[in-house]
Amino acid sequence: MNKTEIEKYLSQALNMALSMNGESTYTNSFFVEVQEDGFLFVPRTPAGYLIDDELYLKIFIIANASLYPRYTLLKQNSAYFVPIKTEDIHVQRALFFPWFKGISERLVISNLTEYILKNKANQIKIMKNLCVDYNKVTGIVIAGNSGSGKSYFLTYLLEVLNSMSELIIVDPKFDSPSRWARTHNIPVIHPVSNRSKSDFVSQVNDALSSVLSIIYERQTILYENPTHEFKHLTVVIDEVLALSEGVNKQIKDSFMSLLSSIALLGRATRCHLVLVSQRFDFNAVPVSVREQANVLVQIGNISSKTIQFLFPDLNPEGIVIPIGKGTGLIQIINSEHPYQVLPLLTPTFYTERGIF
Repeated sequence: MNKTEIEKYLSQALNMALSMNGESTYTNSFFVEVQEDGFLFVPRTPAGYLIDDELYLKIFIIANASLYPRYTLLKQNSAYFVPIKTEDIHVQRALFFPWFKGISERLVISNLTEYILKNKANQIKIMKNLCVDYNKVTGIVIAGNSGSGKSYFLTYLLEVLNSMSELIIVDPKFDSPSRWARTHNIPVIHPVSNRSKSDFVSQVNDALSSVLSIIYERQTILYENPTHEFKHLTVVIDEVLALSEGVNKQIKDSFMSLLSSIALLGRATRCHLVLVSQRFDFNAVPVSVREQANVLVQIGNISSKTIQFLFPDLNPEGIVIPIGKGTGLIQIINSEHPYQVLPLLTPTFYTERGIF
């Protein structure tokens, strides 16, 4: 379909499904204009209908379903207004609906080891049509219910990050991250049967404190040489909630404070956090840690309740979310990616026997 055909098709879909007091393209109340990166809904004002968030959501739901799978509309938290270059005051504003061609496609890797060797430096491929530059990542948070595929996705990230970053791994469950680390000869901080949980979290705090010291050292170097480039250092914590529950208050407060400091100060010094948890409420991590992370992943069941901590302003209605394990939503916040949420299918890969 060419530009004119898509505009005609969208106009027809909106005319049939929108309920706006009889207003339509037939009454010259609005028109649709297709662009390379999305389409414009241009109302002619004064209008006999409200141009608000509710109207924006209705148009999104209609258009996203109508355009699937040729285009995927990118969900916004509220109405996205853009100005139109014209002297006609009646059509000087529009609602913009950004999109990308096609739909989210799962990355299938037949040989993960060979794939990593061929991977571009500091690039994390998430899907066939989505890649993240690790130089621009401040932190990654991964949430999802048990059995949703969090550990599988984390193993993929560990494999990719191992080629570009020094890793400090904390595994409260002594599970798949520990087995992965064993095959790669990387030490892991994990519980020991003859030690209390508070003692274990104290050990984690010691590791986080050492990372904070590295951040301060690197800041001193940057003060003298702002262009100095450091090797990435990544703290990976699986099931953060398991660390923060049921421990001495003083130790828990220290843990939360260290996480906040690393999240706030680590960006310029290439020190990162990768955190995994079933949920990210205030019991799991401080709000400042969530706010500093710029790669947000929710795997598994998607509803207003499950996304309330990572995407508090998002209404998931109308987003076409893939079915199956390792699916959900992802948001990447940096200069290359707009502030919007995408349907996610985590990579499928083959890994060493014994990790899962």
